[in-house]
Amino acid sequence: MRTIVRATSSDARTLSELKAVDDLYPLYGQFRLEGGGDPAVALAPDGDRYGVVAAPELADRLDVRIGEVLRVGDAEVVLRGIIAEEPDRASSGAVLLGPRLMISVDALPATNLIQPGSMIFRHYRAKLPPGADLGGFVTTLQDRFPDEGWRVRDSRRGAPGVESFIERLRVFLILVGLTALLVGGVGVGNAVKAHLDTKRRSIAILKCLGATGADITRIFMIQILILGTAGIVAGLVVGGLVPFVVGGLMAQVLPVAPEANLFVLPLLLATLYGILITLTFALWPLGSARRTSAASLFRAMLGDGGERPPRSFIIGTVLSLAGLAGLTLLSSDQPIFALYFVLGAAGCFAVLWLAAQGVMRAAARVRGPRSSTIRMALANLHRPGAPTVSVMISLGLGVTLLAAVALIEGNVKGQVDRRVAEEAPAFFFIDIQPHQLEPFLATANGIDGVSNVQTVPTLRGRITRLNGAVPDESKVDPGEAWVLRGDRGLTYAANPPENSPIVEGKWWPADYQGEPLISFEKEAAVGLGVGIGDTITINVLGRDITARIASLRNIDWGTFAINYLFIFDPATLAGAPHTHLATAHAEGAAEQQLYRAVTDRFANVSAIRVKEAMTLFDRILGQVATAIRAASGVTLFAGMLVLAGAIAAGHRRRVRESVVLKVIGATRGQILRINAAEFAVLGCVTAIVAAVAGSAAGWGVITFVMQGEFTILPTRLAVVIIGAIILTTLLGLLGAWRALGRKPAAELRVE
Repeated sequence: MRTIVRATSSDARTLSELKAVDDLYPLYGQFRLEGGGDPAVALAPDGDRYGVVAAPELADRLDVRIGEVLRVGDAEVVLRGIIAEEPDRASSGAVLLGPRLMISVDALPATNLIQPGSMIFRHYRAKLPPGADLGGFVTTLQDRFPDEGWRVRDSRRGAPGVESFIERLRVFLILVGLTALLVGGVGVGNAVKAHLDTKRRSIAILKCLGATGADITRIFMIQILILGTAGIVAGLVVGGLVPFVVGGLMAQVLPVAPEANLFVLPLLLATLYGILITLTFALWPLGSARRTSAASLFRAMLGDGGERPPRSFIIGTVLSLAGLAGLTLLSSDQPIFALYFVLGAAGCFAVLWLAAQGVMRAAARVRGPRSSTIRMALANLHRPGAPTVSVMISLGLGVTLLAAVALIEGNVKGQVDRRVAEEAPAFFFIDIQPHQLEPFLATANGIDGVSNVQTVPTLRGRITRLNGAVPDESKVDPGEAWVLRGDRGLTYAANPPENSPIVEGKWWPADYQGEPLISFEKEAAVGLGVGIGDTITINVLGRDITARIASLRNIDWGTFAINYLFIFDPATLAGAPHTHLATAHAEGAAEQQLYRAVTDRFANVSAIRVKEAMTLFDRILGQVATAIRAASGVTLFAGMLVLAGAIAAGHRRRVRESVVLKVIGATRGQILRINAAEFAVLGCVTAIVAAVAGSAAGWGVITFVMQGEFTILPTRLAVVIIGAIILTTLLGLLGAWRALGRKPAAELRVE
């Protein structure tokens, strides 16, 4: 449960997550204290005071040391240790709004924190004999006690919240990996094209000697497959070794040391992805090179490789793409999410390719810039063999992903910050007993600067039946299945709430005394397949109450208002034991006065300071965003490698151009400026297109997934755009600098 803990020496206080354990704790893992010591001894009584142990953060907030006295509810306890390791923290099943304080279960009654209707979560652990049938035990328990409403978990799903987070993270990392793989595929295509361009003279000679197109295809396909296989094997070896290296490092951070192992299915999937990527991006340039004619050997210049490949190669490329998309869908546990990724990746590729074609055509049509540097830079964008397409696609995918992540993070944080400033109360007060309600209101309203104090009765209950039938979670909308898992907050009211308007049905009269009625949140009702006139049975404090749905309401869960899925008519729950929830706004010094006044007078009432909760949220959001940005950076890094490869593939051409320019009088500075202008234009167009695509992706996530309001954030987009321009320009200049290092005389002798 959550409660306020106070230091008797300084009267400092803070919200904490209180956990009471028995003598058998923990059944698994190690419960350790800083500096050693026996936790059981630390929690035992010494005279009339029990011992407690606390998280380091709690001791820091209260500025207390071991041996000092704390007050928990009505009881005084002694701090006897600082928690170094809490083995089952991940499976506690609740968001920790405060630091942990742990006491003996025998000390809990003296605190007087257990009141009728108090929000308490009880967890029972059972250690079964070795070899016991976990599934059978869980099934038997649920069969013998079908109406208890217990949530039973075994060691295979000990922390479903963490498991769900890790599963989503796994899916995200797979899709990020696929994005990086697609970017790498562009590099494969560039490398194959560059290699075949250097072999066009050889291909023409082979054709003069009688080689057929099929012979050319077999010769170079074998080369490509050998190189592709070598790359795939190297990737499998590195990917297989990484968990063993990272696992040892993460063992110091994670509560359970990871066990590194080799798994056949992921390695097989990676192999299939590698083969499909190789074929998808190699077939087109191979088919184009196959069309090299024998007569081209006698021309001054061989073709640039822009010939259209035969129909069979086009069909093969399309089939490889379809196989890649199909494998992505079949290997994902969330096929809808994977489908969105496939469609998004295809759309992003198409947009970037079309943008690249547009840049090339626009550069070809521009006439008469006075600056020779600009003229030559524009000519380089559309000349034969220009890296325009490969640069825009390879960098564009990574920049699109980073732009989307930056906008999503900024919108989420911005909306929360705005709503905290405009709507959020200073405090939420929980576990106010009915007899404490009037004194609480008098205390809060008696402080200058405190306003808008609102209270509602609150209970908890769980759905047991829908229209008389036990609900089947597999048959409801997955997005609303959470409503059936465990108990949910509920209340009663004579008048409809102002912040959740009725959209269907009607509210009951203020003096209603008929059959039980309930108002339900619309989206949840639609997801569960019920509506106006249907019945819903909710177990409240062990008693099943069947109520008819009288109205459906829309709830904006993004606000800081008090919202409930279920609202009963007052007569139905009038006699049920319950507590009250309150919110209050306070400004300046009144905030601290209210906090002290309430926690001094009502030891059992927990005060949740919204600012502290939002600080926790900001820290978690920042950590998640950093991890996502780091993962997205892999795609950008792959794009950088592909860009570097594209520049390296055109190195020979740039050397020739530099030599010619030097011979006709160009200086190193002029040549560098030409290359800088070329790649700056490429980077600028790529960044703008990627920023638009990333904004569209961010808008879709915020609007449809998070159901929020999307806002363009110019500063974040500007950082992404400027960064992409600088990165592209620097890599382009690096390639030009290498080309400038060649001596004209040596190159002219070769020619």
